[in-house]
Amino acid sequence: MKPFSLAWFASLVVAALLGAGAFALLQPLVVPSAAPGSASVREAILADPAIIPDAMEALRSRETGKVIAANRSAIVDPFGNAWKGDPAGDVTVVAYMDYACGYCRASLPILDQLVAADADVKIVFRELPILSEASRRAAQWSLAAAEQGKFRQYHDILFTAGQLSDATIDAAIARAGLDRVRGERVVRSEAVQAEIQRNLALAGQLGMTGTPAWVVGDRVLSGALPLQAMQSAVASARSAG
Repeated sequence: MKPFSLAWFASLVVAALLGAGAFALLQPLVVPSAAPGSASVREAILADPAIIPDAMEALRSRETGKVIAANRSAIVDPFGNAWKGDPAGDVTVVAYMDYACGYCRASLPILDQLVAADADVKIVFRELPILSEASRRAAQWSLAAAEQGKFRQYHDILFTAGQLSDATIDAAIARAGLDRVRGERVVRSEAVQAEIQRNLALAGQLGMTGTPAWVVGDRVLSGALPLQAMQSAVASARSAG
């Protein structure tokens, strides 16, 4: 039996991990000048195995950018007045949040600081109710508040109310001054149901696994981020045009 070479083994492992199609896509990412199937791809991997995760991340980013571009309006156009900052901002930060999420609550002061420091940023809030049964009801009423032009009142009150429950939701509805009859109609409307389902579907396509999650330009970011990380993401999106 003929001994296999290390280069052959490396290419076999990469193909097995990624599949033939993805391996072909990664070749120009790994070695831009390499011809398809050339030995230089294997040599580059052997010289620097870190190329594999780096190239996979580049491929994921490329595919994520395609999803964002194809669904730009559904991502950046707010429902009602579920936004803050500059309405004509040159960079939009989209925040996917759940009212039961403590990390979302902790991120709110960071967003305030971001807007205060950068007059050209717009923040759009999207409902992503994934953590509890109460999350969906809270999200539905958040959209009803946005439809009445009172999103920020409801949003801020509910996020500062402690543990999410029907009682804290009802209190936020009252304190925000929502028209309850009108709100009930909106909560049951096809528009609200479609908005939430669209957010959930897009979150899956974008690889979001929890809240908060962010779309900034053509990038998806996850978790509670410090101000500097948010500002860096905004700067990258701005420089990309």
